[in-house]
Amino acid sequence: MTTTNNNQAYLVCSGDLRPSANIKCWPMQQQMEEKLHIALQKLGWTIKRAHTYDEEKGHGFIDYQHVGIKIFRGIDKKAPLIVAESVWQYSHHVLAGLIAHEGPILIVTNWDGTYPGLVGALNLTGSLTKANVQYSFLWSKDFTDDFFINKLQDWLDTGTVIHDYTHVRAFETTSMTVADHELAAGFAAKLQHDQVVMGVFDEGCMGMFNAIVPDALIHQLGIFKERLSQSTLYAKMLTVSDEEAHTILDWLLKKGMKFDWGTDPVNELTKEQTLEQCKMYIAALRLADEFGCDTIGIQYQQGLKDLVAASDLVEGLLNNTERPPVYDEKGKELYPGVALPHFNEVDECAGIDGYVTYHLWRQLGLNGDNTLHDLRYGENFIVDGKEEFVWVFLISGAVPASHFVDGYANASSMRQPPMFFKKGGGTLRGVSRPGKIVWSRIYMERDELWCDIGTGRAVELPKEETERRWALTDVQWPIMHGVLDGVSRDQMMAKHKANHIQVAYVDGDFDVRRAAEIKAAALQALGIKVNFCGI
Repeated sequence: MTTTNNNQAYLVCSGDLRPSANIKCWPMQQQMEEKLHIALQKLGWTIKRAHTYDEEKGHGFIDYQHVGIKIFRGIDKKAPLIVAESVWQYSHHVLAGLIAHEGPILIVTNWDGTYPGLVGALNLTGSLTKANVQYSFLWSKDFTDDFFINKLQDWLDTGTVIHDYTHVRAFETTSMTVADHELAAGFAAKLQHDQVVMGVFDEGCMGMFNAIVPDALIHQLGIFKERLSQSTLYAKMLTVSDEEAHTILDWLLKKGMKFDWGTDPVNELTKEQTLEQCKMYIAALRLADEFGCDTIGIQYQQGLKDLVAASDLVEGLLNNTERPPVYDEKGKELYPGVALPHFNEVDECAGIDGYVTYHLWRQLGLNGDNTLHDLRYGENFIVDGKEEFVWVFLISGAVPASHFVDGYANASSMRQPPMFFKKGGGTLRGVSRPGKIVWSRIYMERDELWCDIGTGRAVELPKEETERRWALTDVQWPIMHGVLDGVSRDQMMAKHKANHIQVAYVDGDFDVRRAAEIKAAALQALGIKVNFCGI
């Protein structure tokens, strides 16, 4: 690239809003930046950090949107700019500055599971894609591998990194049977005719710009938002009796679910926290019923985190067809015999996907329970005698129990990490059972809705390997060992436009490719542009 700054690039790093997370994660960021500095130095470049370490705060992250805007005022708009991320970050802290930047932008993340750096970087790239901002993206374990160095040199020379997208092709229905195509088209037509109410408990979680679908786009699908307040959810929780909460907990205990209770609410899960979560579960269903919601999303961050225990146990229960029954104040059972699809962190793209998948799968005679996960980490491992790249799909506490062997009997609840969840609360944790899966992600690009979709499988790893992967990430959270058909690690990182990935099992003899194609055709009939990824 042509530069006027003597081969110097600016560097910024976006962080969390929560001070405890920024302080704890800062040493990891320092290590990453040192390695990145060495890599650039060997290529004849230097880094100029656009913001300094804050002695009072105890870290050097951009931790508010207004702070980011002020920092970007001092950056040459035409200069090369690197955004280095080793932690979970709030994209809106730097989004305004990146939208206005005119020079080449490179997002860099470290391949490490300790903190959700990969997750934060993927959220940022998805947000920039939605915002129609040109950027390049790289990742590395130690910033010395050939893949990283060669691609970094490309960016320094040209301002652009080109990745391998040969696994991606526009979806076509030509290989489908007439019956399957008509089924998909009929499903989409019925959805648009009947229309869907999406309950959103406070939009825009943790700066996730990519997770907010503009009304004009979502209305075309036949989905309409009911904007609800987390304050309303909290108020409704206060009307739920202790007896009602105990009824929910007793149901879970009878199913064999285990709770890792202690007595220290600051660092341990307490029974009181779990009962508070049971009240949230009841309150969420009652509000959903009152407003006629077909699917809901609870933000939890930022408002509720200062008031009550985490929402994750609630979310896992809602996504499971078999769940504790809840009644309204007059004794009517709410949503009997079905899940109420919930989209974690009010990710509305996942909300669209989760609702469609649940009801389409049921029409196909399949179990519709589905969830999103973070693309948190991954390593190679020998599976059935063959070396495979096995992803660590991990989400912050909520997966339907039907994704585990023996369901609730193999589910447990552990206290959420204190640095993210000061009010505690437990997860719905377990290891996803082996089986065929359809994966997907709805996202926004060029002001249109798109979906990348493919097939894969959840695999079983030895217990010690599962425990090792949990120890590398967050042991409190549910995990899926994911293998994607025909999509390499680097292809997935390059193309995926979000921190989240949606997964649904295809059980029994039903062909997984057929299920994926029917879903792709249904999404296409709704007006979403679809890419089929992999084999």
